[in-house]
Amino acid sequence: MVSTNDLKNGMVLDLDGQLWSVVWFQHHKPGKGNTVVRTKLKHVLSGKVVDRTFNSDTKVDTANVDRREMQYLYHDGEAYVFMDTTTYDQLNLSEDVVGDAKNYLLENGTATVALHEANPLYIELPSSVELEVTYTEPGLQGDRSTGGTKPATVETGLQIQVPLFISTGERVKVDTRDGSYLGRV
Repeated sequence: MVSTNDLKNGMVLDLDGQLWSVVWFQHHKPGKGNTVVRTKLKHVLSGKVVDRTFNSDTKVDTANVDRREMQYLYHDGEAYVFMDTTTYDQLNLSEDVVGDAKNYLLENGTATVALHEANPLYIELPSSVELEVTYTEPGLQGDRSTGGTKPATVETGLQIQVPLFISTGERVKVDTRDGSYLGRV
C-alpha cells in the first residue's frame, strides 16, 4: 500500500484487480475543499489510458512488477523464446505479450520483460534499433521541393518509409515507438 501523495511516474498500481501504470500525476489544491491527486493511468495489458482523481492521502495497492533484461533467442512458430541474462532461464512469451515488438526483435537482441507474479506482462524495447534493409526500389530523383521517401522492407519484415538515397543492404536506425526512420548506421 502506498499513499496517493507518494505516486511516481512508472509506478504500477493494482486497482480493482487490474494493473495500471502511472503515466502522469499532479497534486491539485482547489480554492475550496481538500487536496486531490489527478492522474493519467495506462492499463498494463490493453494500453488503454484513463484519467482518475484520488483524494489526498488515499491508500492504493501497488503491484510488484519485476523488469528483467532478457535476450531474444528465436521464434518457434507459437512462442517467442527469451533467456534471462543473469540466471540463463528460458521464458516462452506468447504473441499477445510480444505484440508489435516482434517487428523490432532480432535474434540475440536484448529487451526488458516485465513480469508480475512470474506472469509476463509486456516487453520494453530500446528507443531505437538498427535493422538491415532487405528490399527497396531504386530512388528516382525528380523535381520536388522537399526530400522524398519510398517504402523499404527491413530484415524483420516491417515496412518503413526511408529517404530516396537508401538502397538494399544498408543498415538503418528505426524508432521502436512509431516505426520511423532515424538515420543511416
